[in-house]
Parts: sequence; C-alpha cells; structure tokens
Amino acid sequence: MHRDIELVPDKDALLSYRKAGRVASQALAHGAKQVKPGVSMREVLDSVEELIIKRGCGIAFPAQSSVNKIAAHFCPTDTDDIIYDDGMVIKIDVGAHHDGYIGDNAVTIDLGGQHQDLIHAARDALAAMERTLKPGCTQNDVGNAINNAITAHGMLPIRNLSGHGVARFQIHTEPSMPNFPTNERFALVENQVVAVEPFATNGTAGLIYNGSNPTVFTLGAIRPLRTQYGRDTLSLAQKYNGLPFTTRWLTRKLGSKALLGLADLRRAGMLNEYPPLPEKSGGLVAQFENTFLITKDGCKVLTRDDD
Repeated sequence: MHRDIELVPDKDALLSYRKAGRVASQALAHGAKQVKPGVSMREVLDSVEELIIKRGCGIAFPAQSSVNKIAAHFCPTDTDDIIYDDGMVIKIDVGAHHDGYIGDNAVTIDLGGQHQDLIHAARDALAAMERTLKPGCTQNDVGNAINNAITAHGMLPIRNLSGHGVARFQIHTEPSMPNFPTNERFALVENQVVAVEPFATNGTAGLIYNGSNPTVFTLGAIRPLRTQYGRDTLSLAQKYNGLPFTTRWLTRKLGSKALLGLADLRRAGMLNEYPPLPEKSGGLVAQFENTFLITKDGCKVLTRDDD
C-alpha cells in the first residue's frame, strides 16, 4: 500500500539532495578520521559542522557523537570535556542540507578494535539495503534484511529505533524504516528519499530508553514569553527553520543567558527535547546510516562522495 509521501519534486530538488548528500558524506569522513585517543569530542564535531558550511551547505542537525551504550542524540555542551579513548565504540552522526534538502549519514568507529563483530553487524545491515531498496519494497522487507544481517553476527537489532523518510526541512517523515520484521506493508515508490540506519547491540535487551540532560531540541508551538532572555533565545532558535539545534550553538551567541532562555522555553512548553538514548541492558551499540533515493530499478546512495 502507499501513503501520502513527499517525492523529489523536480530536478533542482534532486541536485540539492545530491549536493547535501555529498557534503554530508565528506563531513562524516572528515570527522571519522579525527577520532583518536586523546582527541576532544567537541572539537571533532565543531570541525565537522565548519566543513559543512565551508562546502556550501547548511547543518541539518547538530553533529552528534554517542559513545558505547548511548545509541544516539549525544551532543556536548561547551562545558563538556569528553576525550576519546581506547576501547570506546563511537558513533558519529552528521546531516547537511542544501536549500532544505537533507543528507543524513552515520558511522561507528571501534577505537582499539575490540568489537569488530558488532561493527560488522551494523555495517553489513546497511550494505544489505543497496540490494533491498527499490519500488515495491516494504517496511517488512527492510526490517527482515537488517535483522538477518545483524543476528548473523550474534548481535541484536535495536527494535525501538528506526530509519525514516526525509523531506525539505524535515529530518524525520514517514515511513519509518524498521530494524526488525514488522507487520507494516508500506511500499516504497520511485523518487522517494529515505534514510536507513541499522543499530546493532551486543546487549540483551535490544531496546533504548530516554536518558537525561538533553542538549538537542526543536521548537514546538510558539507562545508569548515574558523574559527578554527567553525572547532572545527563541529568536535565535527560529533561525534554524524548524531543524534541530543544540545548547552550545545558543550559548556561543548568547552566553549563559541562553541557558535561562532554554529553561523559559521549556516552562512554556515550546521545546521538543531529544535526550541521549542508552541501550536498556547497557550493551554497546553500533550504527551505520545512509540516505537513499529510490530509483526506477533500485536505489542510489545519496550520502556517498562519488559524483
């Protein structure tokens, strides 16, 4: 069956998707090369975002680096002093946009090489998508392929995380692209764009939960604010065109007043918050992701630097 979905509307939009995907891929590779013991997480993510802007794109969401049991959504503040070290399993998740059209991709680095089965499980699941995605492919087909690739390595998929459609200035749209078999029969169609992101864990739960201290946000419904710092923070957040933003982007422009402003927005119910997502049993998590264009006979990886 088919739902109402947004397809690539014209040639200009396709060129923008390709530009965003290419730059997102370059930025991800740039960040991954820097991940070494003794290197600052924040400095790596800053350099990733700087490269995206330098190459003519906007930042689709704050570059993120989630370590070990944290599956996603970790983004350091300017007061966080997180240093990469041997033995860490490090996810880097990067998004770029060109005129609102988004490229979203991720990679996992195994510092020390102690968890290669976990890495290969998630990587092989993503590779399987190039053989799976095509018009008529269902969510269940995607979930089966990912599940089979991950469990072949003795790992579990994260069942309550999924890939997603993308659209102009929208990172997450229908359909969800599950990491395990489901009863969903939504079928992909030509000229649709989806991001697929297999998550594998060596834990026993295969589930994540909402952690604490979120630093990634989007704006919800706008309401009147009484304080100047709240209004200043809102004004800055609105410049991101509905896309996610992070605490350190605000504090670098507004200083500590941004923290008061975020608290004001939270009290007013204006923030959608995206906390870090730990695996429920404490297992390590690996993630790989690409953005795909569904073509007449298959798919094309947009987040690949090969154009």
